[in-house]
Amino acid sequence: EVLTEDQIGKAYEVDKETLVPITDEDLAAMPLPTAKAIEIVAFVDADSIDPTAYGAGDYYARPSGPVAAKPYTLLRQALDRTEKVAIAKYALRGRERLGLMRPHGEALLIQGLHWGDEIRSPASLAPPDTEVTEEEIEGALALLEAMSVEHMADLGDWLKDRYTEALYEVIEAKAEHRAPAPVAGEEAPTAPVVDLMAALEASVAKAKESRGESAGPATVHEMPKPKKTAKKAPAKKTTTAKKAPAKKTAAKKTATSGRRKSA
Repeated sequence: EVLTEDQIGKAYEVDKETLVPITDEDLAAMPLPTAKAIEIVAFVDADSIDPTAYGAGDYYARPSGPVAAKPYTLLRQALDRTEKVAIAKYALRGRERLGLMRPHGEALLIQGLHWGDEIRSPASLAPPDTEVTEEEIEGALALLEAMSVEHMADLGDWLKDRYTEALYEVIEAKAEHRAPAPVAGEEAPTAPVVDLMAALEASVAKAKESRGESAGPATVHEMPKPKKTAKKAPAKKTTTAKKAPAKKTAAKKTATSGRRKSA
């Protein structure tokens, strides 16, 4: 039997035999400031937010009427002149959510943030201890440099969603009772590459070729080592000189600072 929207309700499962029904009236009567409005908790530096907290959905906020237009515009312009974002709480789909609010064009964008208990610890996902040589690290740095671009928009066709294009081709092909057109591009290697340095050098050469640079053999150069200063010979002790108490120089303290991808 197909149920209609008005036949579907909400309930909380206490145990396998007990359900507590929750109505829209129950939710509307909750003493929650965010039930009907967005509550701004504080303002923080944008780069102080851990990127792992992002990903809970992005939404545009808009003023609820002519009266709200002025504070909305004032907040947007004030945030636009700083490096700060607003931390906000709001209700969405029956839950209180956490997000940051920042200017986006002429509007305010709310980027949903995960609550702390929603973020999985990476401790259990870390690989076993693996040693890498300095040469391998320098090769990886050379690869990073060769594949770097100034802006993400410079990637061009690499930003296309090739999976969706291929999926549409499969759907159209099945609808037309034909085989999908082959996808242009290189085939993925069938065997893993064992020689890491050879793989890095090949990747550097490929990155240079894609930029129109010389496609000759790539060489992974070692990065210059820091110069070592000569050690001073210890001063010889004399019997006539009196020992003066050594003055301790106060250690300088360095300040540390806390830390920071369409609706």
